[in-house]
Amino acid sequence: MIVIADDITGAAEIAGIAFTRGERVRLVCGCPTATDQTTVIATDTRSMSEDEAVAETKRIAAALAPLPLGGGGAGPHLFKKTDSALRGHVVAELSALMQATGYRRAVYLPANPSKGRIIRGGIYYIKEVRENHSETGDVPIHETAFSYDPEFPAKTSVLKERFPDAADKGILMPDAESLEDIHRIVATYNDGQTLFAGAADLFSALLETTHPSPLTTHHSPLTSHPIPSGGAGGGLLILCGSTQSKPLDLGIPISAMPLEVYDGSDDISLWDASAYYTTNSLILTIPFTHRTGKAVAVHLRSAMARKVKNLVEHHYPDSLIIEGGATAWATLQTLRWTHFDILRQIAPGVVQMRAANGTVVTLKPGSYPWGGLL
Repeated sequence: MIVIADDITGAAEIAGIAFTRGERVRLVCGCPTATDQTTVIATDTRSMSEDEAVAETKRIAAALAPLPLGGGGAGPHLFKKTDSALRGHVVAELSALMQATGYRRAVYLPANPSKGRIIRGGIYYIKEVRENHSETGDVPIHETAFSYDPEFPAKTSVLKERFPDAADKGILMPDAESLEDIHRIVATYNDGQTLFAGAADLFSALLETTHPSPLTTHHSPLTSHPIPSGGAGGGLLILCGSTQSKPLDLGIPISAMPLEVYDGSDDISLWDASAYYTTNSLILTIPFTHRTGKAVAVHLRSAMARKVKNLVEHHYPDSLIIEGGATAWATLQTLRWTHFDILRQIAPGVVQMRAANGTVVTLKPGSYPWGGLL
């Protein structure tokens, strides 16, 4: 199966699901190749302009052209991983993929019932959890924190209003309130002519249809990799780069982005993170929220990525933990880490993988819980 994800944490989530079912799976960043194993292609199209996202989607589709992905062919299934909170250039990217692959229609299902995210009557709801761990009722997404997203604020919870041109482009958006609903949708439309797109629950259902029982594949033992010359190894580096991030109290030093950098300075030397060199552990955070917009989001993740590169060049961590897909992509691209072996799935969406230099990278979407990692 080939998966194209619009951000890297979504790609890692899908890779983790496939891995736990015994699939031979790898994750690559923006560089697809034909393969006989499950390949999850991470992109950053959610953070691009719509025109850039369409161009990148067409580039990836062209690279996969030797595989008969659509139109009822016998080749690998193609799955398009999108955000479960409606963010991204969904219709534009799906339209480009359908044109390039021959799929006649698409089923777009961002619902994740296993995480309390459902679609009822064409309206997207999220079951929120209060600080005392009690659950609220089903809250329309435009009444949640996603209404403050700097790039794709949820201004409506009605799918037809959020994606008004979907139906005209052959994109179906069915209701789904349970996992049983998702399995029913897969059974209804899995005819070789339909491109499936959406969140992790939909991918799991599609994978279970292909392999009703987990595969018995035993993954090869992981081999160790030497730390590249020029940097010492060891330690833990945590990046809290999502707008959904909350302060972490782990008993290790915290280095907050200074106000001057947050407000637009490109001088990352203003950001004192020297505690990392003496303690072998550090949390990088962004403590401010008073600026919004695309340019601000790009500046913040770029500044954090460059700060991480500065630290890693002097002291490679054993473990790099990143919260937030856009921050993860910017950081790994700046480090030029593009190919990863999946190690394990700690919790839904929280996936550990090993970079070529040996560092264990853990990725988590900003709106997902940490599970047992911390």
